[in-house]
Amino acid sequence: MARIGFIGLGNMGLPMAQNLIKAGHQVEGVDINPASTVKLAAAGGAVAETAKIAASRADVVITMLPSGKEAREVYLGSAGIVESANAGTLLIDSSTIDVETARAIEAAAAARGLLMVDAPVSGGVVGAEAATLTFMVGGSTQAFVRAQSIMEKMGKTIVHAGGPGNGQAAKICNNMILGVSMIAVSEAFVLAEKLGLDAQTLFDISSKSSGQCWSMTTCCPVPGPVPGSPANRDYRAGFTAAMMLKDLNLAQEAAHQAGAKTILGAQAATIYDNYAASGEAGKDFSGIIQYVRSR
Repeated sequence: MARIGFIGLGNMGLPMAQNLIKAGHQVEGVDINPASTVKLAAAGGAVAETAKIAASRADVVITMLPSGKEAREVYLGSAGIVESANAGTLLIDSSTIDVETARAIEAAAAARGLLMVDAPVSGGVVGAEAATLTFMVGGSTQAFVRAQSIMEKMGKTIVHAGGPGNGQAAKICNNMILGVSMIAVSEAFVLAEKLGLDAQTLFDISSKSSGQCWSMTTCCPVPGPVPGSPANRDYRAGFTAAMMLKDLNLAQEAAHQAGAKTILGAQAATIYDNYAASGEAGKDFSGIIQYVRSR
């Protein structure tokens, strides 16, 4: 079993690390929030004071960080992971960050004799807890093959998307689809309300028809049809509106750099920006129906 340094024990990182412990790996965690490291220790993990310490004695380092800024600091800063890890160490970055940063970090890692994949995830907190996440993986075939057995303890679907940065490319494209589709589903339910069509009836029809999508059947934005959706708990977040806005903005940044037009993606980013600015950034992204209804 591997000795794993896990950097970033937030809503996603902590259950991912706990699943690695359950699988028999030795996990040493790092987080700025002491409560998270206490929970890791209670699950049988160890705690390191810094990413440098954890990286220096790990076979594998996994990171789950908020943005590209933190990823650059943790990996490329003085006393960062790239500088501190031993040659041959495998690095797995499961943060959702910009493609350019992912490729820059992987190039620096390769220059130091480290194997690395960018491996953002889909599935939210529920998927992290149940070890059913989808990993979208960018990196060399050698790095992917080595990382796969580790990721299988945290997820159900692991897809090699291509070379460095392609995992991030897949993630932002996927979440642009998700953001746009959630707005479309929300608009449909609001229209149904105004036309006198019951929400459950619309769900029963659309969930079995051409309107079927993940935003409808797994994270339905109205209470009732899908018992596990955040709509049934006042939109308490599994995936916040702020996180969706971040991913939509990453998609827009990538589209600009690539010279691609993403008209609906741009409009979705504007709508989520307005929703988050209204004080709802911490609510689940499916709460966008409240903004749609208010408009």
